[in-house]
Amino acid sequence: MSFIDAIPPRQPDHAPTPTRSGWRWFPWALAGAMAFVFAVNGGLVFSALKTFPGQTENDGFAMSNSYAQVLAAAEKQAALGWTLAVGTDESRRPVVRLVDAGGLPIAGATVEARAQRPVGPPQTTALPFHEAGQGRYVAETALLDAGQWDLTIIAHANGDSFGATRRVVTR
Repeated sequence: MSFIDAIPPRQPDHAPTPTRSGWRWFPWALAGAMAFVFAVNGGLVFSALKTFPGQTENDGFAMSNSYAQVLAAAEKQAALGWTLAVGTDESRRPVVRLVDAGGLPIAGATVEARAQRPVGPPQTTALPFHEAGQGRYVAETALLDAGQWDLTIIAHANGDSFGATRRVVTR
């Protein structure tokens, strides 16, 4: 045995701290990201359920049984060749212009419409129209609020009917 083997190695006063990797936070970051995704999805589900207006029809099967009639009515309307243009005048009253397949204005029609807001709280307005000449029909009431409106229009003339939905924007 030598002198060097007889002396035990000296232990330091404190043990060196092992270096810790930044990856130790990865599981926590992953859990936090998933919690955030769940919270956002929960908020979206809550919002969708709270603002859902409800079912449009009670029985989809019954609606599908009359779909052939819907297609026949659409073909009949397309065969008419009528064109319907919608705008508003300076006082926010909707104006409808009806033109037949030959480009001539349709006079003597009865025009009715329902104005509905596409977004926001439900707001529906019934709009009777009167003839202003040259195939032009003006609503008797104005759209009170500025913004987008969907007009569901039905025009009757010469024993035929024409229906359409058009969007107008009032300022």
